[in-house]
Amino acid sequence: MATHIPIVNYLDLDDPAHLVATTCDECGAKFFGERLACARCGGRGFHHERSARTGTVGSFSIIHRAPAGVEAPYVSAIVDLDDGAVVKANIVGCPADPESVRLGMTVELTTYEVGTDDDGTAAVAFGFVPSKGAS
Repeated sequence: MATHIPIVNYLDLDDPAHLVATTCDECGAKFFGERLACARCGGRGFHHERSARTGTVGSFSIIHRAPAGVEAPYVSAIVDLDDGAVVKANIVGCPADPESVRLGMTVELTTYEVGTDDDGTAAVAFGFVPSKGAS
């Protein structure tokens, strides 16, 4: 049986896969990855919590040039999650063109394998797909 490991430490692969926000104890600001201090209030206390799996595209760019091994074009986006967190991720599962991706479009978290080592361990990344009936 293959082992799967997340490509970032804030991706939890438990079913259903989800992101884990580092949340400021003082002001509630949400970040991804570890923090020493809050960028909003300067607080130094944090806790971890499951983040929303859905959100909207707040900004995006269609990337046409990429390093070797990365298929282009692809959509890089800032996703405003429904719980107030903001995350940078790729929009996958749709063509990389402005007719298919729009500001305010609703999206859902997805995961996908990005590589497997010689022992069969697969690295898993996350992205977002347009929601069914995306607006």
